[in-house]
Amino acid sequence: MKINKTTAPKPKPTDQNHLGFGKLFTDHMLVMEYHKETGWQEPEIKPYGNFSLDPATMALHYGQEIFEGLKAYKTSDGHTLLFRPEDNFKRMNKSGERLCIPPLDTKKAFASLLELIKLDDAWIPTEEGTSLYIRPTIISIDPFLGVKASESYLFFIILSPVGAYYSSGLEPVKIYVEDEYVRAVKGGTGFTKCAGNYAASLAASEKAKHLGYSQVLWLDGLHHKYIEEVGSMNIFFVIDNVLVTPALEGSILPGITRNSVLQYAAYKDIKVEERRLSIEEVLDASKSGKLNECFGSGTAAVISPVGELRSGNTNIIINNGKMGPIAEMMYNDITGIQYGKIADPFGWVVEVK
Repeated sequence: MKINKTTAPKPKPTDQNHLGFGKLFTDHMLVMEYHKETGWQEPEIKPYGNFSLDPATMALHYGQEIFEGLKAYKTSDGHTLLFRPEDNFKRMNKSGERLCIPPLDTKKAFASLLELIKLDDAWIPTEEGTSLYIRPTIISIDPFLGVKASESYLFFIILSPVGAYYSSGLEPVKIYVEDEYVRAVKGGTGFTKCAGNYAASLAASEKAKHLGYSQVLWLDGLHHKYIEEVGSMNIFFVIDNVLVTPALEGSILPGITRNSVLQYAAYKDIKVEERRLSIEEVLDASKSGKLNECFGSGTAAVISPVGELRSGNTNIIINNGKMGPIAEMMYNDITGIQYGKIADPFGWVVEVK
């Protein structure tokens, strides 16, 4: 692959305790184009910079765009680890299939990512809780006004040194149950990581923030009663000491951290149920004292405890507004695996060499 190193490296952040999330970007990025006649071209690493796009570029008009999110972690002895990276590229192809985007060669994409990370390794922060966020993206780039699948695409990866996703860290967040808007329905694009899903969530997110809540909990689009997911996370409840999460039925994202939580729960002999779960069941469990805890899972936050839930005019406080023991264990152990602090019994981590 072609590697064009920058001749003007940017200054790296000196204060790793205030990195924020998604604000800073490294010196280089990876790009690779697809054209119908020739397929995916060879990847290229080049200095981070702007793209030049025709005003008629199809992604700007019709939203044919997908992306992923994963992280690189620095161990205490200086090694660089990735967490289940090949699963991200497999999921990207699943998203692409739904949006008529040609599949990537996952092995080539992964090998290219390794080269990019090695080149910008010095950007990986080392303070507790920090990491390098990795954003692979594919956009349609045909200059054409008309609704059809594009015949050319741009795949790119950018890197960003990050701190905690929520400024409050592991303090339990407040969640608003959305009962007006819907995020997705079966048969739609809810199971993909496409840009349109996130654009469609903004109105409800702004509404929740105005009311003093961090995130939106979405209900199903048909009945408006079954819990699906939070804006940036899958959701888990511990009800009568059973870990319950909505089943994957085509309208929610099959989160990689979600799957990791389920695997780790089985490893720890925690009873798990993947099923339909109504908001009424959660409220009833709270009334009866059987709602033990609630937390979200996702690449950005890993595990995010939920301390308060508002549905209509009903507010419930979960576990006295504190992180529960299962959420705490999941956070400590999954991040422990990610940072190489504890053994990885699943083969999840990949070292960048």
